[in-house]
Amino acid sequence: MTAPQRSLLAAAIVFSLGLAACSKAPEQPAEPVASAPQTPAPLAIDFSKVPEPISFSAADIDPAIAACERFGDHVNSKWLAANPIPGDRTTWGAFPALGERSLAVQHEIAKAAAADSTAAEGSIRRKVGNFFSAGMDTAAIEAAGISPIQADLDAISELADGAGVAAYLRDRYASGEGMLFSFYGSADVKNSEMNIAYAGQGGLSLPERAYYLEDREDYVKARAAFLEHVAKLLQLAGADEATAKASAQTVLDFETRLARASLDRLSLRDPANRYNPVDLASADAMTPNFPWTAFFDALQVQRPEMFSLAMTDFFKEVDKMLVDLPVEDWKTWLRFKTIDEAAPFLSSAFEQQNFDFYRKTLAGQKEQQERWKRVLGSLNRSMGEALGQLYVEVAFPPESKAKMEVLVGNLKEALKGRLEKLEWMGEETRAKALEKWAAFTPKIGYPDKWREWDGLVVSGDSYLDNVRAAAGFNYRYNLDKIGKPVDRTEWGMSPQTVNAYYRATANEIVFPAAILQPPFFDPNADDALNYGGIGAVIGHEMLHGYDDQGSKFDAAGNMINWWTDEDRKRFEASAAKLADQYSAYEALPGMFVNGKLGLGENIADLGGVTVALDALQRAQGENFTDPMVDGLTQTQRFFMNWATVWRINYTEEQMKVQLTVGPHSPGAFRAIGPAQNLPAFAEAFACKAGDPMVRSEQDRVVIW
Repeated sequence: MTAPQRSLLAAAIVFSLGLAACSKAPEQPAEPVASAPQTPAPLAIDFSKVPEPISFSAADIDPAIAACERFGDHVNSKWLAANPIPGDRTTWGAFPALGERSLAVQHEIAKAAAADSTAAEGSIRRKVGNFFSAGMDTAAIEAAGISPIQADLDAISELADGAGVAAYLRDRYASGEGMLFSFYGSADVKNSEMNIAYAGQGGLSLPERAYYLEDREDYVKARAAFLEHVAKLLQLAGADEATAKASAQTVLDFETRLARASLDRLSLRDPANRYNPVDLASADAMTPNFPWTAFFDALQVQRPEMFSLAMTDFFKEVDKMLVDLPVEDWKTWLRFKTIDEAAPFLSSAFEQQNFDFYRKTLAGQKEQQERWKRVLGSLNRSMGEALGQLYVEVAFPPESKAKMEVLVGNLKEALKGRLEKLEWMGEETRAKALEKWAAFTPKIGYPDKWREWDGLVVSGDSYLDNVRAAAGFNYRYNLDKIGKPVDRTEWGMSPQTVNAYYRATANEIVFPAAILQPPFFDPNADDALNYGGIGAVIGHEMLHGYDDQGSKFDAAGNMINWWTDEDRKRFEASAAKLADQYSAYEALPGMFVNGKLGLGENIADLGGVTVALDALQRAQGENFTDPMVDGLTQTQRFFMNWATVWRINYTEEQMKVQLTVGPHSPGAFRAIGPAQNLPAFAEAFACKAGDPMVRSEQDRVVIW
């Protein structure tokens, strides 16, 4: 995914978990019409090749570990010990395994689409099949070598000065291949009904600015490895060893300068730091060597009255670099970035080098995923919703949607009950909170209105050409939104994505089809498991509307303060206690969770589990008789399935990356964090004051 696309949802303020009615076929005419196009039957899929998802099982419980001592290990340690991380992954557990299941379904779909010779030219089925076929044609990819990007490298070689660099950057962004900063259209956070343009920092190859600027041991090693990576890539592209090594240092110095001018991850959590409306004249004056008027013209976007140019220190630094850096330094960096971003789609030597650095060195992945998985990853990034149309035809039963609608309704009522009774929230703020609650829009499974893909040409000939064609097509689709009303029917995730999200500017909660499987959701399971799984996820996404950042948006999705000062102060005091709780969790020897970076997710987890438990009790009714499944109460099974959802192991390298850049706390702490604050957990497992799973009255965090 190229730089412009990486942040398409950023200004919309989207909070993911980690991580409407079904569409109706058109009415058929009374008399058949010979020329009318026929809707093809769903692809035939062999589900025997699709692995079963991981579900909670009482057999996984380790009785030797007390629930009140180490609840996460009590539920998950046996399974994790018996299921090591596969060589082609950096994490493994319930969440990744469900992703693997989704990939297996997608694989069968892609193979069937590629083999369907009857698919109409230009149809989604043909586009998906062609994309997959081209990606799997390793002989053609090997034969092409570096030729698919040679024209770009030649153009870079011709650059003569900073003005030429600026013009080249404009041209690349116009084709959807920008690499220096993010630029995209999204809802105006102050007027959520209209889309505006946003520009934001970018250009870094390492995961975060700290990797360039701090001398932590793993960061120092990452910089050294990065130098080797750059040099090897440039050598593969034809540079001699000495030139490649010198160029690698130039690239590191270039990106270090960008890093110094960039905001850190914690600062980026605040939406105010990502929003700075300016007019074009002011923007041009800020960066005279990179005129934004010319940029909008090159992208064929109507010159706006204003757009968001945040992170101004970053853009001022880029402007200086266009003047005070030798053009050869720019050319060296552009050459590297062009090769680096294309490497996964080029011949095996380039792809292997990309894997060796980004996945093996930085994340600890031992071996490449199979080719079909890598191609599907590219297909999802390029045509995710198109593939999703084929996915829901074969993998999303209507009964799942119907039961989810009931669950969402119950969770919503439970949340309302909590909001109405919060002791720390005053009536003025409460009225606004309930107004926001009433305006929640849930989306379940897949879009009511599918996106059109007419105009995207996908051949079976060139993998990189298809990737670039899709990038350009998607970028134009996004740019065309600028200056137009927001389409509230759009989705930010494809149906086959194992995740969920809350979008603050739309005040919507979204649950793609692929997450509606065990351990999150099973239409045949008892309520305890479903409320402890997807129920808590539903609550989690709803509570993002009230977390430390989502709470800065009102019912209509506008960034506005609807809190009284007193209520905000009380809320932030409790949130600070929660941040301290998570910051005390030691993930690796001497390395702790960043409770401030993950605060929004942890607030949502605490609220999600709280309201899901309320909803479970509401669904059971006053005369409920506990069935005691496997000798466990419904409340015990509720908490156990919540822990099962966060059953996950990490490579050491991936854990370090997670602690640095991830807004989500590691799974082991998500499994126990909310429970430690809830008296219902202590009661369910007969825990006593002083037990590790029971926080003291003084330390217990009560928000919802």
